[in-house]
Amino acid sequence: MLRLSKKADYALIAMKHLAVRGDRGSQDSSSAREIAEQYDVPIELMAKVLQRLVRRGLLVSHQGTRGGYQLARLPGLISVADVIQAIEGPVTVTACTTDEGQCEQFSKCNVRDPLFKVRDKILAALGECTIAELASDPPVPVQARAAVLHTHL
Repeated sequence: MLRLSKKADYALIAMKHLAVRGDRGSQDSSSAREIAEQYDVPIELMAKVLQRLVRRGLLVSHQGTRGGYQLARLPGLISVADVIQAIEGPVTVTACTTDEGQCEQFSKCNVRDPLFKVRDKILAALGECTIAELASDPPVPVQARAAVLHTHL
């Protein structure tokens, strides 16, 4: 199963939050605490995620009383792939899709090359979706989310 880590989820949540905030004309930064509290994320984990995004050049941080985090570039220029790879490293489907990963079947494997193509298609799809697109989706009200969860149980 392909699944994003919690850190990648939190990074995308933070990036969307900052993009929406910027679309409203706000030049203010958002603090790690503000983002964490709004989305019920542990503050320590959110702070680590935001710092990693800063190190990867996706966010800028400002110190001081009006400090916090802002997107380093326009949301339309940041892809979901950029965010995921900043947090998790290269996207992989199997161990052999990494530089160092080889299994015992590597030389005889008949699905290795097709799985490389699958990985490339996943990366292409994630690369086409931008933070601006995530920010353009309206938020789902809490009551509606609860109703959807209840109907799927």
